[in-house]
Amino acid sequence: MNEAEQPRPSLLGASGPHPRVILWLITLLAIGLSLFQLYSAGIQQLGLFYQRSIHIALIMMLAFLMFPAFGPTRRRGPIAWIIDIAFFAGAFLTGFYLAFYLDEIIDRAGFWSRTDIIVGCIAIVTVLEACRRAVGIGLTVIGAVAIVYAFAGPRGELPWLGEFLPGILAHRGYNLDRVVGQLYLGQEGLFGLPLGVAATFIFVFVLFGAMLEVTGAGKFFIDLAYAATGRQRGGPAKAAVIASAGMGSISGSAIANVVTTGAFTIPLMKRLGYRPAQAGGIEAAASTGGQIMPPLMGAGAFLIAEYTGVPYLEIVKVSILPALMYFGTVYLFVHIIAIKQGMQGMAASELPSVRQVMREGWHFLVPLAVLIWLLAMHMSPMRVGYYAVVSMVVVAMLRHLVWFFVFAPRHGEPVTAARFGRLCQSGLTRLAEGLSLGARNAVAVSIACAVAGLIVGVVGLTGLGLKFSAMMLAFSGGNIVLALVMVIIASLVLGMGLPVTAAYIVLIVLVGPALTLEFGIPLLIAHLVVFWYSQDSNVTPPVALAGFAGAAIAGSKPMETSFQAWKFAKGLYLIPVFMVFNPELILGGPPLVVAWNVLIAFAALAAFAAALEGYLFARMGVLSRLLIVPATVAVFYPNFAVEAAGLATLLLVLAANWWTGRREHSPSGLTTTR
Repeated sequence: MNEAEQPRPSLLGASGPHPRVILWLITLLAIGLSLFQLYSAGIQQLGLFYQRSIHIALIMMLAFLMFPAFGPTRRRGPIAWIIDIAFFAGAFLTGFYLAFYLDEIIDRAGFWSRTDIIVGCIAIVTVLEACRRAVGIGLTVIGAVAIVYAFAGPRGELPWLGEFLPGILAHRGYNLDRVVGQLYLGQEGLFGLPLGVAATFIFVFVLFGAMLEVTGAGKFFIDLAYAATGRQRGGPAKAAVIASAGMGSISGSAIANVVTTGAFTIPLMKRLGYRPAQAGGIEAAASTGGQIMPPLMGAGAFLIAEYTGVPYLEIVKVSILPALMYFGTVYLFVHIIAIKQGMQGMAASELPSVRQVMREGWHFLVPLAVLIWLLAMHMSPMRVGYYAVVSMVVVAMLRHLVWFFVFAPRHGEPVTAARFGRLCQSGLTRLAEGLSLGARNAVAVSIACAVAGLIVGVVGLTGLGLKFSAMMLAFSGGNIVLALVMVIIASLVLGMGLPVTAAYIVLIVLVGPALTLEFGIPLLIAHLVVFWYSQDSNVTPPVALAGFAGAAIAGSKPMETSFQAWKFAKGLYLIPVFMVFNPELILGGPPLVVAWNVLIAFAALAAFAAALEGYLFARMGVLSRLLIVPATVAVFYPNFAVEAAGLATLLLVLAANWWTGRREHSPSGLTTTR
């Protein structure tokens, strides 16, 4: 999911032109990694260190093959080859060292040998270099700074540096053995929870998404969205919202979602009448929403479940309503723009029918049904992902066999051994493509989680989380709104250099204790708020990576497109605030209270979207738009009388706008010229 949130590289495009032998090595290693993950997920579960150490070894080896030392546009010369081979060997050594000598390392816990420390140092340097290549320099620098910070102090390797730290950030400092023991040989650093989630839950679902893509399921879901909404005003834009909601949750990357679904939706939106910046912004906002859409929420649902101890299925349940609110807001923006600009839907001849799409691709719903059913049976998410992948492969295989033996003869295509052999070869090739694509898609997110683990390890070692919480409390003066604003600013700054997954992990470790202990926000809501705000770097200028990807496809100006995406994604900022002040939305409560909160939330989001566009049923005057702002604030205030007053104001403004729109219609039902 910046990031793992980079556009997914192709086999060739990831690192420029490769010699054929390197292409084969990448493919074979990627297939091997996927098979290892499937084996450990569904056949024989491995111990914590065995699973994670082998996973990160294979991931880093793949990264050093895919991403050359001096960048993707330059061929590997002799020096680059030496560097890449050295780091490739380092990845193998440091990953498999733990797997080979785990029992001996556990026996001497706390009394590390020189070899342990040397291998640990190599591991840390190797992971940071893999991060520089696969994720970017931002996260690499933050990881390196965190390690240097651990050394800064009177008892550390860099005592002089501790003298420059402000008092609240000062700590005792730690020597090399202590830091390496924490970050490489313990369970709270490199092999901590972030990498654990990436090596188990995330990988199998990324692989599932890759299998959906290579078997044509992605096109099926996009076609289904077009068939359902294409005839409506702004149909392609609405289809983009729906398709991105489904595909974004599985892809785990807002930018990958933009470049895949956006390749279809953005040109159609432009053809229908949306300005290029609007088309790119709509796709960026919708794709970003895919990361907060159950059941997968990118990688977020698994991480939140692990950190909070709340069952994964419960995370999925409580996230459905906020996600629907977000997409409802984006959908309303799309609808308002379509009406405002007098757009019409696409012609029926240009669209597939729902019946036709379902007849040709209904079988793609079977793996999703299996996934949801197994989750409802409270099976481990890792095992669920395994069975989802297996069911996808079985469904694809049965589809081709049924066509070959049943439908092909009806079309005059004879069933011969030669044709059956070609069918089997094609199926195996497609399977290999899916296994390879899944592993390559997982490289960036796994490495990001590994470096995030290093940062979390330093935070735990130095007590930085508690120090940050104290600073947050002091700067906000105990005001929860100011505290949330600080979280937004921190998430935006972190998001400029970190992938969404890493930004969430780092931010929750730093501000989570303050939000729960000092401001009294329930643990689950605090994690959801931080996770939602960690998405904002995708759509918030000046660094809006999903917006930039949308602009590249739309042929629009990046900053203009980013501002459009920021506007359409307003729910990303408002809904978490509503969660904080109306916790019943997430934690549940009396049915009438929950229904009331849902009503006022939808009313506030709809009115706010109308105020930003200046249009709903008719054009809105300045006074109406100004009235909506304090009324929206009142709706968010946790007092029934204030909420009721705010809702009444919103309904009056919207009713007046509806009446104005009705008066502007001619008797024939056609809108008069404005």
